[in-house]
Amino acid sequence: MLIDWCDLLHFEIRADGLVTREDISGPSLPAEDLCIRAAQALKAATGCPLGVHIGLEKHLPSEAGLGGGSSDAATCLLALNRLWGLGLTRGQLAAIALPLGADVPFFIGGQTAWVEGIGEKLTPVSLEKARFVVVKPPGGAATQQIFRSPRLKRDTETAILQGFAANESADTLKLDLQKILDFGHNDLQPVAQDLCPDVGLCIDWLQRHDLSGRMTGSGTAVFAHVGPPPALTDAPGTWTVQVCSNMDSHPLFGWCRD
Repeated sequence: MLIDWCDLLHFEIRADGLVTREDISGPSLPAEDLCIRAAQALKAATGCPLGVHIGLEKHLPSEAGLGGGSSDAATCLLALNRLWGLGLTRGQLAAIALPLGADVPFFIGGQTAWVEGIGEKLTPVSLEKARFVVVKPPGGAATQQIFRSPRLKRDTETAILQGFAANESADTLKLDLQKILDFGHNDLQPVAQDLCPDVGLCIDWLQRHDLSGRMTGSGTAVFAHVGPPPALTDAPGTWTVQVCSNMDSHPLFGWCRD
């Protein structure tokens, strides 16, 4: 699912072929972050002689499980495909995206989707408009640490897409949001709570506000579905609390042909 809380990227084409990045706001990122790797992978795949200077305004917290780095990488591929005049299809970009991370093809797909395999199998779906509160404690948990843990449950039964269908149209399968919210759990959550106990504190805090929270992905942010924006003013000052809405498509969805 796509949400309207995101980083902001600026692109300036370079004629010298170099790929550089500037951290406009937020903490300094590693020199070889996913934005740089995405641009370099696109150059390698196409032989494009152009370069780019990327300005990154980082708004999403790191190690949150929100797909911030993956979304930034996909945005780089989509934007540079157009700015460099490459004309690659969405499928061609997705093939370049997959080695960068399992979540990157989802953002290349550019729509809410049911994702299977190692991130390469996307089935576009639609969800009703909804609002969510996302809570991120200061502590993080690296994805690699979580997946290497011997405590991680690895035999959960596979969920079936049709089990969440509200109705089916010729174009897009509409899913029942409440069925999704009521279903199952995040297998990564117990391991993440061991690494960052604040995850449990965030969920307890949401419960005190009559909200049912769970971890977002492989990071330490948690989320809950909300109706009218709640008054959530008593969170610890070190937490990040953001109310956001889901989106139907990526802002650059129309920049690439299928």
